[in-house]
Amino acid sequence: MQNLKKLIRTDSWVIPYLKTYKGLLALIVFLGFMTVFSGGALMFTSGFLISRSAQRPENILMVYVPIVLTRAFGIGRPSFRYAERLVSHNWVLRIVSKFRKRLFQLVEANTKSIYAKTQTGDMLNVLANDLDKIENFYLRLVFPTIIGFVLYLFITVGVGIFNPFVGLYLLILIGMITVLAPLVTLAVNGARDYQKKQLEANMYTRVTDAVMGLEDWILAGRTAELIAQEKQHLSDIWMLTRRQKHFTWWRTFLSELVIGLAALLLLWFADVRFGDTSFGVNWVAAFALAIFPMSDAFISIATGAEELPRYQDSIERLNHYSTDAVQVAEPVQQPTLTQYDIQINALSFAYEDDQNVLTNISLAIPAQQKLAILGQSGAGKTTLLKLLLGDEIPQAGSISIGGVSPAALLANRARYLAVLDQHPYLFASSVANNLRLGNLQATDEELWTALRKVRLTHLVESLPEGLNTPMTEMGQRFSGGEQQRFALARILLQDAPIVILDEPTVGLDPITERAVLEIIFEVLAEKTVIWVTHHLTGIELVDKIIFIENQTIMLSGTLAELMNSSARFNGLLEMDHGALIQE
Repeated sequence: MQNLKKLIRTDSWVIPYLKTYKGLLALIVFLGFMTVFSGGALMFTSGFLISRSAQRPENILMVYVPIVLTRAFGIGRPSFRYAERLVSHNWVLRIVSKFRKRLFQLVEANTKSIYAKTQTGDMLNVLANDLDKIENFYLRLVFPTIIGFVLYLFITVGVGIFNPFVGLYLLILIGMITVLAPLVTLAVNGARDYQKKQLEANMYTRVTDAVMGLEDWILAGRTAELIAQEKQHLSDIWMLTRRQKHFTWWRTFLSELVIGLAALLLLWFADVRFGDTSFGVNWVAAFALAIFPMSDAFISIATGAEELPRYQDSIERLNHYSTDAVQVAEPVQQPTLTQYDIQINALSFAYEDDQNVLTNISLAIPAQQKLAILGQSGAGKTTLLKLLLGDEIPQAGSISIGGVSPAALLANRARYLAVLDQHPYLFASSVANNLRLGNLQATDEELWTALRKVRLTHLVESLPEGLNTPMTEMGQRFSGGEQQRFALARILLQDAPIVILDEPTVGLDPITERAVLEIIFEVLAEKTVIWVTHHLTGIELVDKIIFIENQTIMLSGTLAELMNSSARFNGLLEMDHGALIQE
């Protein structure tokens, strides 16, 4: 409950719209109230009409008014229901459309970063699931709850005017459905829902691991054990689901029982209050029947509360993404670079756990230098790239490109930095369209020039439609080395002065890897190249090498300097090549 109160205070997705459109919300509540009221009034007048007709009135005019009212309320109930559905769904869809626009803006803000904390797929998953939950949050929880409470107060106050004690009894009885049942539902099913989500999350992790390592399970002869484990996991989830359904069944049964007790109370009240005369006895059935159409409005409050934890999770996630988006907001003014030297001074960086990834890093990279960054997995190589790209901000020290912080270059970063990573994406479009991602205004002649530099001219000329040949999704019609060279051609067309190579030859065989690296450094001879790698093939192609370990730069120098001064570096060369590289 404390978490819910905190969420209400800090929410920027639901509560503001309830306040902004409170007039329209009042109309929706009014139409919903009139829908249920018309149903109750229909049963009320029908009960009176049946009782009065059973007395065989001398003239039909004596039951004319109840007949007219029965017809009016009979027509009014579906009419109000239709109007309420029309207005509420129209309002919700309008708000959700604003939510979608806002979330797309968050997607754009978050994915301006190459190494964004929030992946586009995650954001689109939120778009597909959480916004639908917010739509249901209004339609299944907010509107029915408000309408149910308005009816609750209307009935208890209305009866209390005739008899305060009966009104108090109704207040307690119906309060068991509208107040107590939702609170018990949140306490019982809320805890079970949390356990179920934990079990589901663990199951997804285990199933993924099992599928990825299925061959090992089979070779170990333990497939029966794997199946037994997953059956047990599914059984645990099924048991929780079953308990939730049993609880819902008993809650609904007890709620209907309470409605029955309320009907008996109203029957007794009407008999005491109006049963003394032959005309007054007609009100007895009217009061007793009127409560039944309202039971759905009361029971729906607890039904909505049952799904509240899921709604709460969705709202928290959306607020979380909103907060994250602020962290990647663009500065208003974007500077223009005239120099491209990179300076890193006493830089330190840590993620949220406060454990430093990099400590006191200092490095100068002159324009057009070729730098290799070595280090084990997790040493901080990729983190250094994030800082260079402006996706992260150092906690201490500084990093600059031409005297400007990378974070200030986000909006026009593509003018200055290009990235060739492990798996460059090639779209299921033509070769020309894929290349023009680097420069939308590139002519066919410029495309051929770039292809010639990366030695793909003959390959593209041999394709069925030349530049217009479809790549197929992920460029699967081409080999890994060819895919990297297409991506390199794209970078040439982009013509950024600084190129970052994030292990671009991972997965290639040694011969192809060497060939690709030679082409890369040949065509980028006039660019600043920062190459992150985990092994030393092609290391002689760079001007300077640094080795990151224990959060700092442990080795730094040219290839010749490190070979002459560092036994450890020579050991790495031997492990990677099988022999020393001789210049």
